[in-house]
Amino acid sequence: MRRRTYLPLIWGILCLIVSKKSFSQGAKPDSSSQQGALNGTLSLFYASIGKQSSLYNGTEYTYYDPLITGNAYFLDVKAFAPGVVNYNGITFSQVPMLYDIYSDQVVVLLYNHFTKFALVKEKVTSFDYLDHHFVNIDADTLANNTVLQSGYYDELYNGKTQVLAKRSKNIQTAAGQTTLESYFNPVKSYYIRKNNVYYEISSKSSMLDVLKDKKKLVQQYIRASQLNFRREPEEAMVKIASYYDQISK
Repeated sequence: MRRRTYLPLIWGILCLIVSKKSFSQGAKPDSSSQQGALNGTLSLFYASIGKQSSLYNGTEYTYYDPLITGNAYFLDVKAFAPGVVNYNGITFSQVPMLYDIYSDQVVVLLYNHFTKFALVKEKVTSFDYLDHHFVNIDADTLANNTVLQSGYYDELYNGKTQVLAKRSKNIQTAAGQTTLESYFNPVKSYYIRKNNVYYEISSKSSMLDVLKDKKKLVQQYIRASQLNFRREPEEAMVKIASYYDQISK
């Protein structure tokens, strides 16, 4: 089992204790160029962190058992990359972060270049990471909701309608040559909001069912635009939703 302990988070003191050398020994960057880019990001971020100390509260984060094949992270990116997060009403830029989609946690690298912690989810409104915009949805606040669970969703489109992707991973177990082996298995689900109600989208036909008031026009648009729902579902859903909004005005 993974353990997390609550941090008092007096990071100014930690910075005096833990040197940058400990980070360079503990981290395993993919390449020297990536490490240089990250160091530059960290320098920019920490230069102004004195005004942003409210970001530093949460629970300590530890990595998973290395015997599990694969990893728990969005787009399989397990190196810290800069992002933007709206946290407790404040927007923080150039934040070194990971997105753990197995536990649905935003993980931030701390002042000492070594300690990692997960942001308190209730304080996160949204975050931008690896060219994706994620929103934090509290399912208990939604009326007539039967499909969404609370958590972070990749907002693919936001207009009169909204298209969301839920990106997650679970751990599967399979028989190996001599023993059972565990691995991270990616899972994706899609949703559309129409008239403030969310619907799960699993196919072109399910999306057309939601947009049935303009079904014929949408079908004509799909054919004219040569949208391939099976091969590129996200591009198709975004374009269909945008077109539907245009003809529904």
